[in-house]
Amino acid sequence: MARVNLVDPASANAAVKPAFDQIKGAFGVVPNMFRAVANSPAALDSMWGSFRALGTGRIGAKLGEQIAVAIADRNGCNYCLAAHTLLGQKAGASAAEMAEAQAGRSADPRTAAALSFALKIIENRADVTVSDVQALRAAGFDDGEIVEILAHVALNLFTNYVNVALNVAVDFPAIKLSRAA
Repeated sequence: MARVNLVDPASANAAVKPAFDQIKGAFGVVPNMFRAVANSPAALDSMWGSFRALGTGRIGAKLGEQIAVAIADRNGCNYCLAAHTLLGQKAGASAAEMAEAQAGRSADPRTAAALSFALKIIENRADVTVSDVQALRAAGFDDGEIVEILAHVALNLFTNYVNVALNVAVDFPAIKLSRAA
């Protein structure tokens, strides 16, 4: 059971309703995570705004979802692992690609470099080296894309922490964590 109220979309207040309408348009429903975050209209606007902005970013939805599942697995977030696995497949990744990303791996060198960097950010609390950034550049990422990868990491930390700390019920098809949190 969630540790905060899940805001009911049918009775959402005026500060939350516009975001809920957009979220429902994107997902067909308002997922539980957004319902939990809607207790703070400012937090909901921040989270949804980040999803919208990064959804149109240059690294692409597929890579963004692969980063999300790698981070979710490292942080023990069942909710995000389930949601982003499904979203990754909708963005064109195969089930095998999403399983590999969950483990922080990819056969594609560019994706592998991004996943490695994202996980180093998580594991080292952002204390990465010049060599780590150079590895991204060698894989073909420019400065804007490197910043986008960092933005995806930050957004996924936010969503992982919300879902784990608030014990938000998973409302996507469950995926088994591969790494103990």
